[in-house]
Amino acid sequence: MKQPNESAIKTKGVVKNSLFSKEKHRRKRWESPVAGYLFLSPWLIGFFLLTLYPMLLSLYFSFTNYSLLEAPEWVGLDNYSKMFFSDSMFYKSLYITLLFVVISVPLKLITALMMALFLNQKLKFMSIYTTLIYLPSLIGTSVAVAILWRNLFGQDGLINQLLGILGIEGTNWISNPDSALGTLILLVVWQFGSSMVIFLAGLKQISPELYEAASVDGASKARQFFSITLPLLSPVLLFNLVLQTIGSFQMFTQAFVITKGGPVQSTYMFALYLYERAFAGFQMGYASALAWVLLVIIGIFTALIFLSSKKWVFYEAKGGK
Repeated sequence: MKQPNESAIKTKGVVKNSLFSKEKHRRKRWESPVAGYLFLSPWLIGFFLLTLYPMLLSLYFSFTNYSLLEAPEWVGLDNYSKMFFSDSMFYKSLYITLLFVVISVPLKLITALMMALFLNQKLKFMSIYTTLIYLPSLIGTSVAVAILWRNLFGQDGLINQLLGILGIEGTNWISNPDSALGTLILLVVWQFGSSMVIFLAGLKQISPELYEAASVDGASKARQFFSITLPLLSPVLLFNLVLQTIGSFQMFTQAFVITKGGPVQSTYMFALYLYERAFAGFQMGYASALAWVLLVIIGIFTALIFLSSKKWVFYEAKGGK
């Protein structure tokens, strides 16, 4: 039997080692952090240029007198001093915004949770029900929806026409200071779909065996809800609460299109006040200071929610609260 040539064996070994070395080098190249940053570069460029840089620039403007038409002039803490000690509209718009947040967020979450509980049942045509219930949220918070809402609650709108059929004399809900804010809250609550979907996903993760065991023990539906559903759903509730709180503090489109802050400034939201200072009064420096104060307020409320969550959020993996 012919023995293999020793030089041929060495040549094959060299080629094999060379291929292995190239493969190892290629693997190391793609395992390098540079490759990860390369794929992340579009997001990183967008973050630094479109988010971080404008934020830092607005922080600088908050310490200046800047009218958009002239170069910014450094004034130190004058904008913040004026805001806290001589600007009554700052406190009024902040109060209205806080009132809006305190009322709209709980109502929206309660409505979303109730609809999620309904959609979690095993009923016929459930996909149709889900589509119809989620439809208002698909429309979004666009200007078209705000105009539709303004027409519905106007003096000759559909709401008053329906009340007239029942023999009830309606009012101009948007022009009435006592009801204008309520119409905005109702619009926000009506668009509960995103929170509902998140609640529904959380409900799907709860084991049916827990409810079966509770039923065997004689627990009522209400007891099952407060002892099983709500504790196990509390992390999802925390997530929705934080998102809705942050979003409600920044509410602008509805107030701008439907009421423009009226009547008699009963719907004059903080974001609307900030906008008018910046683009109607050309006080970009003062508006930047308002924006940073709003950021701090949102941060404080978010921190308080997370601190309080230690008392009421239940994480099953930890086995306790």
